[in-house]
Amino acid sequence: MKTNRSRREFLALGLALPATGLASTTDLARQSLQSAFQSLRASPVKLAYRTLGKTGLKVTTVGFGCMITSDASVIERAADLGISYFDTARGYQHGNNERMVGAALKRKRKEIVLSTKTPSGNKQSALNDLDTSLRELGTDYVDIWYLHGKDSLDEVKDELIEAQQIAKQQGKTRFAGVSTHSPQLLIPALVKKGSFEVVLVTYNFTMDKEVGEAIGQAAKAGMGVVGMKVMAGGFRKVKPGDPLASKLKRDGVMLAALKWVLKNPNVYTTIPSMTDMDQLDENLKAMAEPYSAVEEKILARQLEFITPLYCRMCGKCEGTCAKGLPVSDMLRYLTYAEGYGQFALGREEFRALPPEVSEVRCNQCPSCTVSCPFGVKVAARLSRAQELFA
Repeated sequence: MKTNRSRREFLALGLALPATGLASTTDLARQSLQSAFQSLRASPVKLAYRTLGKTGLKVTTVGFGCMITSDASVIERAADLGISYFDTARGYQHGNNERMVGAALKRKRKEIVLSTKTPSGNKQSALNDLDTSLRELGTDYVDIWYLHGKDSLDEVKDELIEAQQIAKQQGKTRFAGVSTHSPQLLIPALVKKGSFEVVLVTYNFTMDKEVGEAIGQAAKAGMGVVGMKVMAGGFRKVKPGDPLASKLKRDGVMLAALKWVLKNPNVYTTIPSMTDMDQLDENLKAMAEPYSAVEEKILARQLEFITPLYCRMCGKCEGTCAKGLPVSDMLRYLTYAEGYGQFALGREEFRALPPEVSEVRCNQCPSCTVSCPFGVKVAARLSRAQELFA
Protein backbone atom coordinates (compact mmCIF):
# COMPACT_ATOMS: atom_id res chain seq x y z
CA MET A 1 0.00 0.00 0.00
CA LYS A 2 1.42 3.36 -0.95
CA THR A 3 1.26 5.94 1.84
CA ASN A 4 2.48 9.46 2.47
CA ARG A 5 5.42 9.74 4.83
CA SER A 6 6.58 12.49 7.13
CA ARG A 7 9.49 14.74 6.37
CA ARG A 8 11.70 12.73 8.71
CA GLU A 9 10.84 9.49 6.94
CA PHE A 10 11.84 10.93 3.57
CA LEU A 11 15.17 11.91 5.13
CA ALA A 12 15.61 8.39 6.42
CA LEU A 13 14.90 7.05 2.96
CA GLY A 14 17.45 9.44 1.52
CA LEU A 15 20.10 8.02 3.80
CA ALA A 16 19.11 4.49 2.89
CA LEU A 17 19.21 4.96 -0.89
CA PRO A 18 23.00 5.01 -1.31
CA ALA A 19 23.11 1.63 0.40
CA THR A 20 20.46 0.27 -1.92
CA GLY A 21 22.50 1.38 -4.90
CA LEU A 22 25.25 -1.03 -3.84
CA ALA A 23 22.81 -3.92 -3.49
CA SER A 24 22.97 -6.49 -6.25
CA THR A 25 19.32 -7.54 -6.08
CA THR A 26 15.91 -5.94 -5.81
CA ASP A 27 15.28 -7.95 -2.62
CA LEU A 28 18.32 -6.45 -0.91
CA ALA A 29 17.21 -2.95 -1.90
CA ARG A 30 13.73 -3.57 -0.54
CA GLN A 31 15.16 -4.96 2.72
CA SER A 32 17.34 -1.87 3.12
CA LEU A 33 14.37 0.45 2.69
CA GLN A 34 12.25 -1.56 5.09
CA SER A 35 15.06 -1.56 7.64
CA ALA A 36 15.25 2.25 7.44
CA PHE A 37 11.53 2.57 8.10
CA GLN A 38 11.58 0.04 10.92
CA SER A 39 14.49 1.69 12.66
CA LEU A 40 12.73 5.07 12.38
CA ARG A 41 9.48 3.71 13.81
CA ALA A 42 11.27 1.79 16.57
CA SER A 43 12.31 4.95 18.39
CA PRO A 44 11.06 4.64 21.98
CA VAL A 45 7.83 6.41 22.91
CA LYS A 46 6.89 6.98 26.52
CA LEU A 47 3.24 6.12 27.03
CA ALA A 48 1.09 7.17 29.98
CA TYR A 49 -2.15 5.40 30.89
CA ARG A 50 -5.27 6.10 32.92
CA THR A 51 -8.37 4.00 33.57
CA LEU A 52 -11.49 5.38 31.93
CA GLY A 53 -13.72 5.64 34.98
CA LYS A 54 -15.90 2.68 35.85
CA THR A 55 -15.51 1.20 32.36
CA GLY A 56 -12.21 -0.28 33.50
CA LEU A 57 -10.71 0.46 30.06
CA LYS A 58 -7.01 1.29 30.26
CA VAL A 59 -6.26 4.04 27.73
CA THR A 60 -3.31 6.19 26.78
CA THR A 61 -3.74 9.75 28.04
CA VAL A 62 -3.22 10.97 24.48
CA GLY A 63 -5.76 9.38 22.17
CA PHE A 64 -6.51 10.15 18.53
CA GLY A 65 -9.37 12.30 17.25
CA CYS A 66 -9.90 11.13 13.68
CA MET A 67 -12.45 13.75 12.56
CA ILE A 68 -10.26 15.66 10.11
CA THR A 69 -7.66 12.97 9.37
CA SER A 70 -7.49 11.94 5.72
CA ASP A 71 -4.22 9.99 5.80
CA ALA A 72 -4.78 6.46 7.09
CA SER A 73 -1.03 5.93 7.58
CA VAL A 74 -1.05 8.46 10.44
CA ILE A 75 -3.72 6.44 12.24
CA GLU A 76 -1.86 3.18 11.56
CA ARG A 77 1.39 4.56 12.92
CA ALA A 78 -0.33 5.94 16.03
CA ALA A 79 -1.67 2.46 16.77
CA ASP A 80 1.72 0.88 16.08
CA LEU A 81 3.35 3.29 18.54
CA GLY A 82 0.86 2.32 21.24
CA ILE A 83 -1.90 4.95 21.23
CA SER A 84 -4.92 2.98 22.35
CA TYR A 85 -7.97 5.25 22.03
CA PHE A 86 -9.42 6.27 18.66
CA ASP A 87 -12.53 8.39 18.11
CA THR A 88 -14.69 8.89 15.03
CA ALA A 89 -18.38 9.58 14.29
CA ARG A 90 -21.08 8.62 11.83
CA GLY A 91 -21.13 12.03 10.18
CA TYR A 92 -17.40 12.72 9.86
CA GLN A 93 -16.36 13.27 6.24
CA HIS A 94 -19.84 12.21 5.05
CA GLY A 95 -19.33 8.77 6.59
CA ASN A 96 -16.01 8.18 4.85
CA ASN A 97 -14.04 8.74 8.06
CA GLU A 98 -15.42 5.60 9.71
CA ARG A 99 -14.52 3.55 6.66
CA MET A 100 -10.94 4.82 6.66
CA VAL A 101 -10.54 4.43 10.44
CA GLY A 102 -11.86 0.88 10.32
CA ALA A 103 -9.45 -0.10 7.56
CA ALA A 104 -6.49 1.57 9.30
CA LEU A 105 -7.17 -0.17 12.62
CA LYS A 106 -8.33 -3.55 11.36
CA ARG A 107 -5.27 -5.51 12.45
CA LYS A 108 -5.19 -3.72 15.83
CA ARG A 109 -8.91 -3.89 16.61
CA LYS A 110 -8.61 -6.09 19.71
CA GLU A 111 -5.78 -3.98 21.12
CA ILE A 112 -7.46 -0.58 20.95
CA VAL A 113 -10.50 1.25 22.31
CA LEU A 114 -12.75 2.47 19.49
CA SER A 115 -15.60 4.95 19.78
CA THR A 116 -18.12 6.45 17.39
CA LYS A 117 -21.17 8.68 17.70
CA THR A 118 -24.68 9.21 16.42
CA PRO A 119 -26.22 12.67 15.84
CA SER A 120 -29.73 11.20 15.57
CA GLY A 121 -32.60 12.46 17.69
CA ASN A 122 -34.75 9.31 17.91
CA LYS A 123 -34.25 5.69 18.87
CA GLN A 124 -34.69 3.93 15.55
CA SER A 125 -32.58 6.38 13.60
CA ALA A 126 -29.81 6.10 16.19
CA LEU A 127 -29.85 2.30 16.05
CA ASN A 128 -29.73 2.47 12.26
CA ASP A 129 -26.72 4.77 12.56
CA LEU A 130 -24.96 2.27 14.77
CA ASP A 131 -25.54 -0.58 12.34
CA THR A 132 -24.11 1.58 9.55
CA SER A 133 -21.15 2.57 11.72
CA LEU A 134 -20.32 -1.05 12.51
CA ARG A 135 -20.50 -1.98 8.85
CA GLU A 136 -18.26 0.91 7.80
CA LEU A 137 -15.79 0.30 10.63
CA GLY A 138 -15.62 -3.38 9.78
CA THR A 139 -16.29 -4.51 13.34
CA ASP A 140 -19.17 -6.13 15.20
CA TYR A 141 -18.96 -3.77 18.19
CA VAL A 142 -17.58 -0.44 19.37
CA ASP A 143 -16.24 0.10 22.86
CA ILE A 144 -18.09 3.40 23.38
CA TRP A 145 -21.12 4.70 21.50
CA TYR A 146 -21.84 8.39 22.09
CA LEU A 147 -24.91 10.51 21.67
CA HIS A 148 -23.29 13.27 19.66
CA GLY A 149 -23.20 16.98 20.51
CA LYS A 150 -25.82 17.18 23.27
CA ASP A 151 -25.63 20.55 25.01
CA SER A 152 -28.87 20.49 27.01
CA LEU A 153 -30.70 17.81 28.95
CA ASP A 154 -33.71 18.15 26.60
CA GLU A 155 -31.54 16.70 23.83
CA VAL A 156 -30.68 13.62 25.90
CA LYS A 157 -34.00 11.94 25.25
CA ASP A 158 -35.17 8.82 27.05
CA GLU A 159 -35.61 7.02 23.74
CA LEU A 160 -31.92 7.65 22.91
CA ILE A 161 -30.91 6.23 26.27
CA GLU A 162 -33.11 3.24 25.46
CA ALA A 163 -31.32 2.86 22.12
CA GLN A 164 -27.98 2.70 23.91
CA GLN A 165 -29.29 0.08 26.33
CA ILE A 166 -30.57 -2.02 23.43
CA ALA A 167 -27.19 -1.73 21.71
CA LYS A 168 -25.43 -2.88 24.88
CA GLN A 169 -27.76 -5.85 25.26
CA GLN A 170 -27.11 -6.82 21.63
CA GLY A 171 -23.34 -6.58 22.16
CA LYS A 172 -22.97 -3.78 19.63
CA THR A 173 -21.43 -1.39 22.15
CA ARG A 174 -19.79 -1.99 25.50
CA PHE A 175 -20.44 1.41 27.04
CA ALA A 176 -22.80 4.38 26.57
CA GLY A 177 -21.55 7.95 26.35
CA VAL A 178 -22.55 11.53 25.58
CA SER A 179 -20.46 14.20 23.86
CA THR A 180 -21.05 17.83 24.81
CA HIS A 181 -19.61 21.27 24.18
CA SER A 182 -21.17 22.54 27.42
CA PRO A 183 -19.92 20.26 30.21
CA GLN A 184 -20.57 22.79 32.96
CA LEU A 185 -24.25 22.82 31.99
CA LEU A 186 -24.84 19.17 31.13
CA ILE A 187 -22.63 17.07 33.39
CA PRO A 188 -24.59 17.66 36.64
CA ALA A 189 -27.75 16.43 34.90
CA LEU A 190 -25.96 13.43 33.37
CA VAL A 191 -24.60 12.42 36.77
CA LYS A 192 -28.13 12.49 38.20
CA LYS A 193 -29.46 10.35 35.36
CA GLY A 194 -26.79 7.72 35.94
CA SER A 195 -27.28 6.21 32.48
CA PHE A 196 -23.83 6.89 31.03
CA GLU A 197 -20.37 5.50 31.64
CA VAL A 198 -18.42 8.05 29.55
CA VAL A 199 -18.67 11.75 28.77
CA LEU A 200 -16.70 13.47 25.99
CA VAL A 201 -16.23 17.14 26.83
CA THR A 202 -14.75 20.35 25.49
CA TYR A 203 -11.86 21.20 27.80
CA ASN A 204 -8.82 23.42 27.31
CA PHE A 205 -6.72 26.15 28.91
CA THR A 206 -9.25 28.87 28.08
CA MET A 207 -11.98 27.33 30.25
CA ASP A 208 -13.07 28.79 33.58
CA LYS A 209 -13.09 26.81 36.83
CA GLU A 210 -16.75 25.79 36.41
CA VAL A 211 -15.75 23.37 33.65
CA GLY A 212 -13.02 21.82 35.77
CA GLU A 213 -15.46 21.45 38.66
CA ALA A 214 -18.02 19.73 36.42
CA ILE A 215 -15.36 17.34 35.15
CA GLY A 216 -14.42 16.58 38.74
CA GLN A 217 -18.06 15.84 39.50
CA ALA A 218 -18.25 13.40 36.59
CA ALA A 219 -15.05 11.65 37.67
CA LYS A 220 -16.26 11.37 41.25
CA ALA A 221 -19.42 9.67 39.96
CA GLY A 222 -17.29 7.13 38.13
CA MET A 223 -17.80 8.49 34.63
CA GLY A 224 -14.90 8.24 32.24
CA VAL A 225 -13.98 11.76 31.08
CA VAL A 226 -12.51 12.25 27.59
CA GLY A 227 -11.22 15.69 26.57
CA MET A 228 -11.85 17.20 23.13
CA LYS A 229 -11.12 20.63 21.62
CA VAL A 230 -7.99 20.47 23.76
CA MET A 231 -6.02 22.84 21.51
CA ALA A 232 -8.51 25.69 21.98
CA GLY A 233 -9.20 26.00 18.29
CA GLY A 234 -5.70 25.48 16.96
CA PHE A 235 -5.20 28.93 15.43
CA ARG A 236 -1.83 28.14 13.93
CA LYS A 237 -2.64 28.38 10.24
CA VAL A 238 -2.08 31.85 8.79
CA LYS A 239 -1.75 33.55 5.44
CA PRO A 240 1.74 34.66 4.34
CA GLY A 241 2.42 38.18 5.51
CA ASP A 242 -0.22 38.11 8.24
CA PRO A 243 1.07 40.45 10.99
CA LEU A 244 -0.21 37.93 13.58
CA ALA A 245 1.82 35.10 12.08
CA SER A 246 4.57 35.18 14.69
CA LYS A 247 2.04 34.74 17.49
CA LEU A 248 0.00 32.08 15.72
CA LYS A 249 3.02 29.99 14.81
CA ARG A 250 4.77 30.28 18.14
CA ASP A 251 6.59 27.02 18.75
CA GLY A 252 5.23 24.91 21.54
CA VAL A 253 1.74 26.39 21.88
CA MET A 254 -0.18 23.29 20.82
CA LEU A 255 1.99 20.94 22.85
CA ALA A 256 1.65 23.22 25.89
CA ALA A 257 -2.14 23.23 25.43
CA LEU A 258 -2.28 19.43 25.38
CA LYS A 259 -0.05 19.17 28.45
CA TRP A 260 -2.32 21.62 30.28
CA VAL A 261 -5.26 19.27 29.82
CA LEU A 262 -3.29 16.19 30.83
CA LYS A 263 -2.27 17.70 34.15
CA ASN A 264 -5.89 17.33 35.28
CA PRO A 265 -6.07 13.76 36.68
CA ASN A 266 -9.85 13.70 36.15
CA VAL A 267 -9.37 13.75 32.36
CA TYR A 268 -8.50 10.17 31.49
CA THR A 269 -7.73 10.55 27.81
CA THR A 270 -7.86 13.18 25.06
CA ILE A 271 -8.63 13.20 21.34
CA PRO A 272 -6.52 15.89 19.67
CA SER A 273 -6.89 16.01 15.89
CA MET A 274 -3.83 14.80 14.00
CA THR A 275 -3.49 15.08 10.24
CA ASP A 276 0.18 14.25 9.67
CA MET A 277 3.18 12.50 11.21
CA ASP A 278 4.68 15.70 12.58
CA GLN A 279 1.55 16.47 14.62
CA LEU A 280 1.50 12.88 15.87
CA ASP A 281 5.12 13.08 16.98
CA GLU A 282 4.56 16.41 18.72
CA ASN A 283 1.49 15.20 20.59
CA LEU A 284 3.25 12.06 21.78
CA LYS A 285 5.66 14.28 23.72
CA ALA A 286 2.80 15.35 26.00
CA MET A 287 2.90 11.94 27.68
CA ALA A 288 6.65 12.12 28.27
CA GLU A 289 7.19 15.72 29.33
CA PRO A 290 5.67 17.49 32.35
CA TYR A 291 3.77 20.76 32.12
CA SER A 292 6.17 23.54 33.11
CA ALA A 293 6.28 27.20 34.12
CA VAL A 294 7.61 28.02 30.66
CA GLU A 295 4.50 26.54 29.08
CA GLU A 296 2.34 28.44 31.54
CA LYS A 297 3.79 31.65 30.12
CA ILE A 298 3.36 30.43 26.54
CA LEU A 299 -0.33 29.75 27.12
CA ALA A 300 -0.81 33.08 28.88
CA ARG A 301 0.41 34.83 25.73
CA GLN A 302 -1.71 32.59 23.51
CA LEU A 303 -4.79 33.29 25.61
CA GLU A 304 -4.24 37.01 25.20
CA PHE A 305 -4.07 36.55 21.46
CA ILE A 306 -7.10 34.27 20.99
CA THR A 307 -9.40 36.03 23.48
CA PRO A 308 -11.24 38.05 20.79
CA LEU A 309 -11.34 35.01 18.47
CA TYR A 310 -12.11 31.85 20.39
CA CYS A 311 -15.55 30.90 21.71
CA ARG A 312 -15.34 28.94 24.95
CA MET A 313 -18.85 27.56 24.40
CA CYS A 314 -19.88 28.56 27.91
CA GLY A 315 -23.51 28.98 26.83
CA LYS A 316 -23.88 32.41 28.42
CA CYS A 317 -24.80 34.06 25.13
CA GLU A 318 -27.54 31.56 24.32
CA GLY A 319 -30.77 33.28 23.35
CA THR A 320 -29.31 36.78 23.42
CA CYS A 321 -29.05 37.37 19.65
CA ALA A 322 -31.96 39.49 18.46
CA LYS A 323 -32.00 37.56 15.18
CA GLY A 324 -31.93 34.17 16.88
CA LEU A 325 -28.48 33.14 15.66
CA PRO A 326 -26.89 30.09 17.37
CA VAL A 327 -23.81 32.11 18.23
CA SER A 328 -21.56 29.45 19.74
CA ASP A 329 -22.30 26.97 16.93
CA MET A 330 -21.48 29.51 14.22
CA LEU A 331 -18.26 30.51 15.96
CA ARG A 332 -17.31 26.84 16.20
CA TYR A 333 -17.79 26.47 12.44
CA LEU A 334 -15.48 29.43 11.92
CA THR A 335 -12.88 27.78 14.15
CA TYR A 336 -13.00 24.68 11.94
CA ALA A 337 -11.94 26.85 9.02
CA GLU A 338 -9.49 29.24 10.63
CA GLY A 339 -8.09 27.11 13.45
CA TYR A 340 -8.11 23.60 11.99
CA GLY A 341 -7.74 24.59 8.35
CA GLN A 342 -10.98 22.75 7.52
CA PHE A 343 -12.87 25.27 5.40
CA ALA A 344 -15.09 22.65 3.75
CA LEU A 345 -16.20 21.30 7.12
CA GLY A 346 -17.01 24.77 8.44
CA ARG A 347 -18.96 25.66 5.32
CA GLU A 348 -20.85 22.37 5.36
CA GLU A 349 -21.96 22.93 8.94
CA PHE A 350 -22.94 26.54 8.23
CA ARG A 351 -24.99 25.59 5.18
CA ALA A 352 -26.90 23.01 7.21
CA LEU A 353 -28.39 25.85 9.28
CA PRO A 354 -32.02 26.76 8.49
CA PRO A 355 -32.44 29.62 5.97
CA GLU A 356 -33.80 32.02 8.60
CA VAL A 357 -30.41 31.70 10.31
CA SER A 358 -27.96 31.33 7.41
CA GLU A 359 -29.41 34.31 5.53
CA VAL A 360 -28.95 36.77 8.41
CA ARG A 361 -26.16 39.32 7.95
CA CYS A 362 -24.77 40.86 11.12
CA ASN A 363 -23.52 43.99 9.35
CA GLN A 364 -27.15 44.96 8.78
CA CYS A 365 -27.85 45.25 12.51
CA PRO A 366 -27.31 48.74 14.01
CA SER A 367 -25.79 47.16 17.14
CA CYS A 368 -25.13 43.69 18.50
CA THR A 369 -27.22 42.38 21.37
CA VAL A 370 -24.68 39.66 22.22
CA SER A 371 -21.99 40.44 24.76
CA CYS A 372 -19.33 37.81 25.43
CA PRO A 373 -18.15 37.75 29.06
CA PHE A 374 -14.76 36.50 27.88
CA GLY A 375 -14.13 39.20 25.30
CA VAL A 376 -14.90 37.51 21.99
CA LYS A 377 -15.72 40.12 19.33
CA VAL A 378 -18.96 38.39 18.48
CA ALA A 379 -20.34 40.67 15.76
CA ALA A 380 -17.04 40.72 13.90
CA ARG A 381 -16.60 36.96 14.16
CA LEU A 382 -20.13 36.19 13.02
CA SER A 383 -19.72 38.58 10.09
CA ARG A 384 -16.53 36.76 9.21
CA ALA A 385 -18.35 33.40 9.25
CA GLN A 386 -21.10 34.79 7.01
CA GLU A 387 -18.52 36.24 4.64
CA LEU A 388 -16.67 32.92 4.37
CA PHE A 389 -19.50 30.44 4.24
CA ALA A 390 -22.68 32.09 2.91
